[in-house]
Amino acid sequence: MAMLTLPSTLTHEAAPGFVQALAPLVQAQPADVVADAGALRKFDSSALAVLLECRRQALAAGKTFSVRGLPASLRQLAGLYGIAELIPETPASHTLPAA
Repeated sequence: MAMLTLPSTLTHEAAPGFVQALAPLVQAQPADVVADAGALRKFDSSALAVLLECRRQALAAGKTFSVRGLPASLRQLAGLYGIAELIPETPASHTLPAA
């Protein structure tokens, strides 16, 4: 399974640059677009906006979308905004194959 890896910092300042590069990254993914949020260490609500844009682009391309490794505090923030169901987590059984 290929992953679209989020950077370690995804704040208001960093989000626009990442969103600009998002379209080709989503298009390069197979039918299942999985955003790997495991590296996120510094983020704000802009990270949610990036994930929602990734989801929008994936669905527009006829692909599925899910997130792997979403930090608990970002999951809680998504819940506060009422959008947690739009950012589904990848089932734990989906892991990267050994290289």
